Amino acid sequence: MSRPSEIAGRWQSRVVLKRDVFSTVERGIFRTSEGEVEAVLRRIDEVPWWSWIIARHLFGRESKALRLAAPLQVGPSLLFSGRQELVRSWIDGVALHIAKPHGDRNYFRSAKAVLRRLHRAGICHNDLAKEQNWLRSSDGRAYLTDFQLAMIFRRRGRLFRVAAYEDLRHLLKHKRRYVPDLLTPAEKRVLARKSWFTRIWMKTGKKVYQWVTRGLFRFTDREGGGPRLVRDAPLLAARLRAHAAVRDVAIVAFPDRRAGTGLYAFIEADGALSERELRDFLASGVGPTAPEHLQIIAALPRNAKGEVRTEILQLVAMNQVDLIDGLVVSDTERAVIARIVAERRNLRDRFAF
Repeated sequence: MSRPSEIAGRWQSRVVLKRDVFSTVERGIFRTSEGEVEAVLRRIDEVPWWSWIIARHLFGRESKALRLAAPLQVGPSLLFSGRQELVRSWIDGVALHIAKPHGDRNYFRSAKAVLRRLHRAGICHNDLAKEQNWLRSSDGRAYLTDFQLAMIFRRRGRLFRVAAYEDLRHLLKHKRRYVPDLLTPAEKRVLARKSWFTRIWMKTGKKVYQWVTRGLFRFTDREGGGPRLVRDAPLLAARLRAHAAVRDVAIVAFPDRRAGTGLYAFIEADGALSERELRDFLASGVGPTAPEHLQIIAALPRNAKGEVRTEILQLVAMNQVDLIDGLVVSDTERAVIARIVAERRNLRDRFAF
């Protein structure tokens, strides 16, 4: 990948977080007047010609929203904005679908305060149904990211009220998933009633939107794994489980410096099984490309229901092991995870998100 021209000499890329027809998002180091800081770069200099107009529009919306939201401390700060590249600060946290803050009253209190400050400034995020746009920082507070669809209003007119209502309703959907007992009667009424705009959208424009995003652009999953996680991972997991020595498999996606999206397979098996044997086993059959990383482990981390804790494996795959401690619920689980972390494979992409 070429070096961004507008910030040449100031930006050092570590890993590609996401790449689609609207932009490329990288994590790295940005040099400011106060020194080097961890940051995220969004660039549109390499998007296809046919998506340029939409990409530029989304880029402009994010740049303007980040600039206006900076004093509110609700999301990343805008460090640089040019014609084709913008740099925002890095937030030390994980997405909601990884953090899974079950029973975390303080997180949702913080999230509601974030939304209140944003709306008081006349900004509606407009994309809060996605859990990956809600972050849980290392200190447990809520932050927002990805302001490409943000709307800015000078007056609190009807359209603003509708957009703000939908922002709140989507937050409450997440609250219902993770802390349902804390929903107030008023919040339950909001959840039960979609705005008129949403009702019309779901009957008309949403179908076209899904056809474009899933059909033309092939956006396939909400967690950013793309086609490999959605299509390839289940086939690879089934193939690996067919090996006599394998008890179970969990496959997660991670940003990969070379491939864009990599797959990391955690294989629960006896220690006598080798990675080379598994790779040969995969190569002997017909199927997708093998995962970039295979790690044989004695036991997969599981919750009280016996479900694999993929959110923890996701952090291992992304090498964000410093964020795991707050998710561990017992000493037994800590011991299982410690062994996985100690033998993890993805040491190259230390700065992956």
